[in-house]
This record gives sequence, C-alpha cells and structure tokens, in this order.
Amino acid sequence: MPVYIHHIETLLPPTSYAQEDIAAALKRSVTQGDRRTEKIIHHLYAHSAIERRASVVTDFLPGAAPGIFYDPAADAFLCPSTGARNALYTEAARTMFPSIAARALEAAPGFAPEQLTHLITVSCTGFFQPGPDFAILKALGLHASVERYHLGFMGCYAAFPALRMARAFCEANPDAVVLVVCLELCSLHVQWTAGMDDLLAGSVFADGASAAVISAREPIGVALRLDAFASAIAPAGDSDMAWTIGDIGFQMQLSSYVPEIIQTNVVAAIQPILSKTHLTREQVSHWAVHPGGRAILDRVEKGLSLPETALAASREVLRNCGNMSSATILFVLKELLTRGVTPDDTLLAMAFGPGLTIETALLTAV
Repeated sequence: MPVYIHHIETLLPPTSYAQEDIAAALKRSVTQGDRRTEKIIHHLYAHSAIERRASVVTDFLPGAAPGIFYDPAADAFLCPSTGARNALYTEAARTMFPSIAARALEAAPGFAPEQLTHLITVSCTGFFQPGPDFAILKALGLHASVERYHLGFMGCYAAFPALRMARAFCEANPDAVVLVVCLELCSLHVQWTAGMDDLLAGSVFADGASAAVISAREPIGVALRLDAFASAIAPAGDSDMAWTIGDIGFQMQLSSYVPEIIQTNVVAAIQPILSKTHLTREQVSHWAVHPGGRAILDRVEKGLSLPETALAASREVLRNCGNMSSATILFVLKELLTRGVTPDDTLLAMAFGPGLTIETALLTAV
C-alpha cells in the first residue's frame, strides 16, 4: 500500500541573528585576548556557508532586557543551569509545537484536525511533561483517542524513524492520518567556552520546527511517496558525535573528523536503499542531504561524485537556517518541492547522528 507525505510545513522563531554578529559576540565572550582562539572563531564562522540563524533567545537583540544568557548593562555573558535552559525550552515549545501542527493540518489539501489518528513528536533539545504531544492535543482540540508517540534525544536523524513509524501506521490502517512534528531549540545549549567541540557546535546549530502530514489517501496535488528506508552505522564513528546532559546545558561532542567519516562511508551507506528500490545512483533525481554543516555537504558531494548543483536545496537551508537537528530534513524536502519536482522524480534523503548513524529514505514524487 503506497503511503504519502501530503504536505510539509516549516516554522522559525521570529528572532534571528546574522552569522557575523554571533561570531563577534562569541569572540567577546571566550577569547579573553587570545588571538589564536579569535582566529579559529573567525575561520569557523567565515567558512560556515551560513548567513542567518533563528533562535528563541532574544537576549542579544538591541534594547533587550537582561536574559539568561546575556546581561547587556554589564556586557556579561552568563552560563545558565540546565534547568533554566529547559524552562525556556518548555515555554517556547508549548507555543511552537501547536503552532506548526495547526499550520500543517490546515494547509494539507483534503485534511482536517479532527481526522488525525496518530501524532508523533520529535525533539532532542528539551523535556517536559505533559509533553509536546499533549500540548498539541489540547491546543487543537483533538480527540483523546489520537495515538501519541514521542521520539526524544535521538539527534539530527530522528525525523527518519518518525517517518518510518508513520508509514507503518498507515500500512496497518488505510484510514490512518499521521502528523509528524519535529522541533529543536539547539541555541539553548550554547556553551561560552573555547573548546573546539563547543566552537564547532556553536557555529552551526539553530532553532526551528517542521511538520509532515502522512496518509495512504490518494494525494490531491503534489505529494511524496515513502518508498523505502534504511539505516547504517559508520565504523569507528561512535566517539565522534555524541552528547550528554550536563549541569549547564547539553554537552556536545562533535569531532572535526565527522565530515571525513561520512565521506568514507557514504557510498556504502546508501547502497541498501538503492538495492531495496532497484535504483542506481544515476537514477536519483534529487538529493535531500541533512546540512549538518558546509564540510558535511562538501564531503557527501565529493564521496558520491555529485555535480555542484545536486545539493543546492540543502545548501540553501543551511544558508538561511543553519542546522536545526531533526527538523532540518523536512526543510530540505520542502525546499526541493518549492524548486519543483515532476511526477516519478526520485528523491534520496539522508541524515546523520550519534553513533555515527546514517539514515536514508527513498521518496518518489507523485
């Protein structure tokens, strides 16, 4: 039974910062006159291929009141506790989760909130209970019988298991209507340190939300058929991308070797999805690669011998939004739809996360 993504919706917080302004703030906060660290920050941000990133943190807006990260009167950078960061996550997420969910269901052709049967929420940047699924249920007036699931703390690839779950629900029940909602507020875990892991993470991660309406109904308009999924693990990559919960936010471990590891393993990683769908690399019409950073996109392009234009949609999302963890891949798929697809075009989507895990999906435009 074919199952389709009928509509994708995206949402950014209203506050955003230019990449050069973030770099300037970071230099003031961590370098303490160390020219070497200053040069590292300049290089990371100047070569990030990111122009702006959105954030729920408003501390750095002109005229903003003192916040949990910055006191403008004293020009002091603060290190709030994990509890304080999570409180801000909870406040913002309780608004953004219902907002993106409502927008997705309202914009999906032929669907209405009361038709929803399953709700899958995804986030790795905060926790609260009753959770985001409950917040959506209450705000949209959904029936209590809607089945609710939450995927937490998985990282950048988490949209893939969520989409896989949604397809399974629809295959089991032809009348199922599933909403997948991903929201990440990565900026809440900024670390004002000169550690390379913190500098790398601080140069790419951002805030954003995305949602997809999925069912086995015959599509009205353009849709993406979910054809196949596959998972792979890059050998020797388990210590190069990881994080844990610390006393002052989530502590990220992000090795500069991650792009190289991905390049080394990307051909083998996509082979299972190509074998499942009986396609060759040359038969893939569009590539939807998670823009974890410019170097990752460069290495994927090189590893797969793709033309320079192949990852244009991923680079556009990186330029305007940065890396929004699990929410990002749906931004890329929406960008590809906006640019235009034709019936029977194949889309190979890919994302990376702790492990080092590489998730892939093959979709067909209808």
